Amino acid sequence: MGAHAVLSASSSHRWLACPPSARLCEQFEDKGSEYAQEGTDAHSLCEYKLRRELGMDAADPTAHLSHYNEEMEQCATDYTAYVSEIVEDVKDICKDPVVLIEQRLDFSRWVPDGFGTGDCVIIADGTLYVIDYKHGKGVEVSALENPQMMCYALGALELFDDIYDIKAVCMTIYQPRRENISVFTMGKDDLYTWAETVLAPTAKLAYDGKGDFCAGEHCRFCKAKAVCRKRAEYNLELARYDFEMPETLDTTEIAAILDRADELTAWAADVKEYALQQALNGTKYPGYKVVEGRSNRKYINEDAVADAVSKAGYDPFAKKVLGLTEMQKLLGKKKFDTLLAGLIEKPKGKPALAPESDKRPEYKPADPVESAKQDFTDEN
Repeated sequence: MGAHAVLSASSSHRWLACPPSARLCEQFEDKGSEYAQEGTDAHSLCEYKLRRELGMDAADPTAHLSHYNEEMEQCATDYTAYVSEIVEDVKDICKDPVVLIEQRLDFSRWVPDGFGTGDCVIIADGTLYVIDYKHGKGVEVSALENPQMMCYALGALELFDDIYDIKAVCMTIYQPRRENISVFTMGKDDLYTWAETVLAPTAKLAYDGKGDFCAGEHCRFCKAKAVCRKRAEYNLELARYDFEMPETLDTTEIAAILDRADELTAWAADVKEYALQQALNGTKYPGYKVVEGRSNRKYINEDAVADAVSKAGYDPFAKKVLGLTEMQKLLGKKKFDTLLAGLIEKPKGKPALAPESDKRPEYKPADPVESAKQDFTDEN
């Protein structure tokens, strides 16, 4: 068995929704990314800090982290504090809880060759805690019925269900860069029921390469997303709408388009990027060729430019206050928060359409009369 399971916990959201995608993805190379490496570095730092906090031996990995920065340091520190607080709370109920860090968890009783790594697992009488650190900030992750977390919980139960009197499982997603701490608790018996009735039969289909292809938001991280025919059919259904006469669309039709607009845009971008890479490797697409893209002028040597302009009697430098991100890196988060308290505001964002399931409150336009009064007051 290789380092990556065919049916990994981290990809369970996809293969549970689209079983045959598991085997289809095997045909594509697993290309790493800077984001993935950044996440790996963050996990290493979190593991080190948490082990040290709990009195365990650990080697400081900082010097070997290619993406280490002040933000990552603060995220790992906050994560450590959060987990430590849970451990202390658990000790009030169970004198000797077991704390596992970066623990391999085997859930192969339900998923063929199924295993994963739990960032932190706390086992105590009554409740099993599974905590997963997410360093990414692009997509907010919810713990609610999260199949990855549920698979991890099953793996932890395999180890300790016969030893501890566990009745419930508490699953937590800790995602500091999105200011997201999502917690979901379910009964142990309910978890086992899901494993037997949903997870196991679907995993068998996926492992055997059977079942029906199904397109949806889970396609986002699929290796075959650019060439999958089912995803293409799913998005090309929008072609039945007459975009030349948008005023003829009723609200139901427009809502149907809104439901799929983001996915359609993402799909088109995925196909274009895939086609470009294939064309660079020699594939010929009828009617298309690879050309050099547009570029902007740039200095060959900025120091030489500054020197030449200075000698001519001009000031070549533009002076302005650092941006928020750069300023926080310069000062460090604590000093940044203290020194600039009251000097930073977060303006209201622009109105945007979102599904009703979005947790943000509904936007209310400003009253024009009140806005005019406020403008008049500000001018005076």
